[in-house]
Amino acid sequence: MKRTVGEILVIILGALLISSSFNLLLIPHQLLSGGVSGIAMLVGYFTDWNIGILYFIFNLPLIVWGLLVIGRRFVVLSVVSVIFTTWFMQLVPVVQVTSDAILGAVFGGVLIGLGTGISLRAGGSTGGFDIVGSIITRKHDFPLGTFLFVLNGVVIIALGYFKDNWDLALYSMLSMYITGKLVDTIHIRYVKVTAFIVTHRQQEMLDELVRLPRGVTVMETEGGYTKSKHCMLMTVTTRYELAELKRIVRETDPKAFVNVVETAAVWGEFRRNL
Repeated sequence: MKRTVGEILVIILGALLISSSFNLLLIPHQLLSGGVSGIAMLVGYFTDWNIGILYFIFNLPLIVWGLLVIGRRFVVLSVVSVIFTTWFMQLVPVVQVTSDAILGAVFGGVLIGLGTGISLRAGGSTGGFDIVGSIITRKHDFPLGTFLFVLNGVVIIALGYFKDNWDLALYSMLSMYITGKLVDTIHIRYVKVTAFIVTHRQQEMLDELVRLPRGVTVMETEGGYTKSKHCMLMTVTTRYELAELKRIVRETDPKAFVNVVETAAVWGEFRRNL
């Protein structure tokens, strides 16, 4: 219970950082963030509709999809993030804290990166295309990064074209770049990772890992110094499920040795047949 409350508090803090970035740094200069929030901002700039409400409306079908397909704590925590981000955007006034659009883009990207990164580390996300990514990467080795890059590029080009101000588009790209770098620093860069788990509690760990939609390979190992026999479990997972994997390992065998490495690509059956 304490851990769950702590995770929710971290998610709420991330939502506060993100909403503050939107209302204090990006929106006053009519800059964009990435993903669903960027689409909400673009629509809001041309219609004068409430961007916070648009953010919630655009996330709603993705949330429903995630709950139906995944139905796990990742989506529940993501729902908490979306709700509190929307709420904070109604509380935090839209005020231009800096007159320099470049500073707004830089520090706006920093706050969004911090908020997104700590949300992912807590086991949730900021909603939007993180939910889409979690669903897609559960079943396919999909080039999600390229897809999101192209989508964000289209939104940025639309901003520059319709506003007839390419400076805003370039500043928005700068903000998104900084956000991505911070998320990579706080969480992980690659969408997929491989975890090697050395444990004395093989069966207990297996019983928990097989609940995840991933295959697990069991290998017998031997300590190079102690010559003692161990069991090593190998599994490939996604950045969205890494927090859940950490929780399982810590609760099942706190003394387990875990090595997580970046996985550039996966061939063969990625999703375990249930």
